[in-house]
Amino acid sequence: VLIVAGDIYDRSVPPASAVTLLDETLHRICDELAVPMIMISGNHDSAERLSFGARQLQRSGLHILGDLQQVAEPVVITINGVENHFYGIPYCDPESVRHTFSGELQQEGAPEIKGYDSAHTFLVDKIKAVMPTDTNNVLISHCFVAGAEESDSERPLSIGGADQVSSSPLLAFDYVALGHLHSPQYRGAETIRYSGSLLKYSFSEQHQRKSVTKVELLPGVDAVITQLPLQARRNVRILEGELDGLILSGAADEHCDDYVLVRLTDTHAILDPMGKLRQVYPNVLHLERPGLMSEGQVRCARDTLKRGSLEM
Repeated sequence: VLIVAGDIYDRSVPPASAVTLLDETLHRICDELAVPMIMISGNHDSAERLSFGARQLQRSGLHILGDLQQVAEPVVITINGVENHFYGIPYCDPESVRHTFSGELQQEGAPEIKGYDSAHTFLVDKIKAVMPTDTNNVLISHCFVAGAEESDSERPLSIGGADQVSSSPLLAFDYVALGHLHSPQYRGAETIRYSGSLLKYSFSEQHQRKSVTKVELLPGVDAVITQLPLQARRNVRILEGELDGLILSGAADEHCDDYVLVRLTDTHAILDPMGKLRQVYPNVLHLERPGLMSEGQVRCARDTLKRGSLEM
């Protein structure tokens, strides 16, 4: 089973090319390779658009989970005689949970949904209330587990850390496949894991080792987890130094077509530094000049010097 834990697209209304690419990928996996696939919607996706035709697509082995009302209804897949239950919690904010379960939450003794953590725990508890104990139970959730490592390219779910949820309610599952954060990591237990993004989407991710996570589940045995590394066609790197030195090293760089951010340490003005860099690094995406003072800084420095000489 192939699991994708949200952010299928990078925006709620994706470009036509992204839709075409997804269609080709799903055909390759579900039809040609006959591998069942389960995906949930993330905060970048439109759950309604992504879920179009979901009931019909189940027949081909593609299961799209984007409806909060169905979080306690598992996708059941039997592999080698072993029954596996997959539950999906698509990305949702507290207001969506309160609206979807308004009738249930108004009953006496119902929990109060104040934020992301209580909303997520409420949904997890609904699953655990019906979850059998004699099967493999896998949860798929798109959320920000407290204490996990962020990257610059992730779209915040809320401001000030209010979007974080606890890992404690997730310990009851045999495995938890998390989506949202781009860095491969686990929190709370090794079985509560982000596989991370397939590619590096910002320069803050330059040192991340991208991979997919292979999980083997057998009855009564701890999950066996293996990281399968991915090698992108082009890496994402930050280069720092003086222009002449970077141009010299770039001429001999076997990976000069990587996506590059350059920090020039030259302190003097340079004519068309980006054009010169792109002669050896054609995919320079961003240029920084931390060693060069802005015109306003230079003027301020000159004024300071003048005042100092007058005072003397």
